[in-house]
Amino acid sequence: MSFTRRHFLRVGSGVTLATTVGCGKLPEAWQVWKPQSTRARGPFQPPAAGSIDLVTHALNRLTFGARPGDYARLKTLGKDDRAAFHAFVEEQLHPENMDDGITDYALRRFDTLNQPLGELFEYKEHVLLNEMTRGALLRATMSERQLYEVMVQFWTDHFNIDPSKGDCRWLKAADDREVIRKHALGKFPEMLRASALSPAMLWYLDGRENRKSSKEDKPNENYGRELLELHTLGVHGGYSQRDVMEVARCLTGWTVREKRQFRKAKVEFKPSLHDRESKEVLGHVIPAIPANANADQQQDLGAAELDRVLEIVSLHPSTARHLATKLCRRFIADTPPETAIAEVAGAFLKTKGDIPNTLRALFATPEFRDTRGNKFKRPFNFIVSALRATNAATDARHEIVEYLLRMGHAPFHYPTPDGYPEEASPWLGTLLWRWHFAVALGENRFNGARIDVESLKANFGGDAGLMAHLLGRTPTTEEIQGYHESGAGLALMLASPAFQRC
Repeated sequence: MSFTRRHFLRVGSGVTLATTVGCGKLPEAWQVWKPQSTRARGPFQPPAAGSIDLVTHALNRLTFGARPGDYARLKTLGKDDRAAFHAFVEEQLHPENMDDGITDYALRRFDTLNQPLGELFEYKEHVLLNEMTRGALLRATMSERQLYEVMVQFWTDHFNIDPSKGDCRWLKAADDREVIRKHALGKFPEMLRASALSPAMLWYLDGRENRKSSKEDKPNENYGRELLELHTLGVHGGYSQRDVMEVARCLTGWTVREKRQFRKAKVEFKPSLHDRESKEVLGHVIPAIPANANADQQQDLGAAELDRVLEIVSLHPSTARHLATKLCRRFIADTPPETAIAEVAGAFLKTKGDIPNTLRALFATPEFRDTRGNKFKRPFNFIVSALRATNAATDARHEIVEYLLRMGHAPFHYPTPDGYPEEASPWLGTLLWRWHFAVALGENRFNGARIDVESLKANFGGDAGLMAHLLGRTPTTEEIQGYHESGAGLALMLASPAFQRC
């Protein structure tokens, strides 16, 4: 049935629309291949409660959205919803035990994702960026390791690197693999060290230019500041400008070889560029390197100052609180509750920065379990959840990524070190483009994404079951009426306030 935008808006008046800003164009160098899907076999069981139950809540928060069949599978994991929830958490915290062969197969066509660091320079930079972007979209959409992918997104924002700067054009692909994806469910101190010595991070925050070869040289404080302000203690973490400068002094001498040099992208420490005098970081004295130290001692003692700094800050109480606040903001509410923050920060310190145990503590809080349907999806999460909810077969082609660019939330495109914001307010201007996407998806206008609406309806037992699946609860009278009167019921549900939130 054809319909007009005015008619759609009239029957779907619960969906607030607003204009958005920004528009980006993608290069046309995209690989084309057959869309893939992790299609489950019906019939599917939709939620039957009038509000979001614990199983739906788990799918909303620990994944990028429920696929057909996910709800019923989770229900079978335990004798009741709480037991099923606990089992799902444990399953997702062990991604290494999960078969993700379909996703791995789909990603094989993106050659750059697994190339050795030095060989990345052989590719055009836009090819690297395109494949990273599409790879992130496919992984979030298709992977069985959903919590892992959610945490990859979280840490990508936390340790944000803009690939448009210098050699980051080639190095970010390796950083994504060796820093973010390798440590996303590991130990925070290990991830922090990997980030500090990442060639991409040394380029992005000018660590490679932080040197003191003469008395007149002043250290470059860019990385030192972001290490304290963004990566560890937080802006109110109790450090001073003097601490920033002292950290920068400790980190002098680290560099990375540039594209045109032999053994490009090799990270190395040069004692001749290191500040050998004593420093004091957050009350901890780091002694001077003895004047009579030989070359090997200068190398070892100077390089060890980086580890000493990371030891001081990685498990600092302010770091625990900063990370706990961000995690609670991601998983509970934009204004996270203090009781949950304290619980999560305590677990972080007790387990020495173990990320899975920190998440276990978060998911065990009553604030997490009882705060449901309040988080406004960011554009990436909205698009991925729509693809998952409709069981779309997709290859994440440029038509879909174009929507992310227009809404300002394409992976690896954020220009500043703080990463994409988590709160709802910066994303409220994207609602019009969400409506456009919902309609285009519902009408199968995308070359790179196909859905079978009639099959979805049949496998959910009709329109009411499909609506319950999309909304995470049974639909209201108004939603049922709008669904049938709009002429575009699927699009209306995807653009509805209930689907926009998780």
